[in-house]
Amino acid sequence: MQRRTFFTGAAAMVAAPVFAADAIPVIDTHVHLFDPRRPQGVPYAGPRGQPPQIALPEAYRQQISGTGIVGAVVVEASPWIEDNLWILERANSDAIFVGVVGSLDPSRPELGEYLNRFSKDPLWRGIRYARVWQMENGKQVLKPGMAEGLRLLAQAGQTLDMANPSFDLLRGALLAMDAAPDLTVVMDHMPSLDPKPETQGLYDFLIRELAQRPNFAIKLSQVMHKDDNNVTVTAPRARLDQLMDAFGENRVMFGGDWPNSVGTATIPEALLLMRDYFAGRPKVQAEKYFWRNSQRIYKWKKRAASQP
Repeated sequence: MQRRTFFTGAAAMVAAPVFAADAIPVIDTHVHLFDPRRPQGVPYAGPRGQPPQIALPEAYRQQISGTGIVGAVVVEASPWIEDNLWILERANSDAIFVGVVGSLDPSRPELGEYLNRFSKDPLWRGIRYARVWQMENGKQVLKPGMAEGLRLLAQAGQTLDMANPSFDLLRGALLAMDAAPDLTVVMDHMPSLDPKPETQGLYDFLIRELAQRPNFAIKLSQVMHKDDNNVTVTAPRARLDQLMDAFGENRVMFGGDWPNSVGTATIPEALLLMRDYFAGRPKVQAEKYFWRNSQRIYKWKKRAASQP
């Protein structure tokens, strides 16, 4: 399915959603901040094939003008420890940002020290880390020290974001939750995993397994994404329906993925797509998807009068 397939009626005629005064407010749970002009550079500066992006609060403000986005969660795009402080400083500079998901390795013995340090900032909500496993005799197992770190994260009431979805990553999420049942795990960009006919059965099995874990949530983000041939495609509505049916209205969130989405979908396009999708569902589901679930999962506090 190619991009904008969901757009119907008058919505298909406009390039960006018009935010009405009585529309549902939006918390964007997936924004990256970085600046490649820094003397030391950055390990990531935006999507491949695009010019380096300058992803700062003022640039994000320009992207969301008129969209109805009233708050955002920053997700770290750098593995450098010191950059956790850098994004906290940038997020604190603008009340549009209600939370920060940093980047730490849960298997490292100094995890507790870093969690204690960064958690002093009320914007700190958790960490993003993907490869929690290693291979032993052809089998996925948690890395040494990982179980202890994940349990420490859970005890701190913080989330573990994981991306980008793959079959190994979904199995890794199951391992993480087996080791730390109280840990809240958020799978970013879940619709971007495109199963092939020969892997559809495995996909369905893993979705069913993950759905049985009440602390597992997903971002219905990157609905428009690049496929293996670098062509922009849109996840079929049937896949979104499957994910909604499996995880329910309480475990899904919106994410714009700026500026990783540059060259694929603008924030207004992503919003229009998902507003069109939820237009056929009860309003309470849309409210949960666009903001309520993010508050419950990330436990963010409002910083501006416009935030719900």
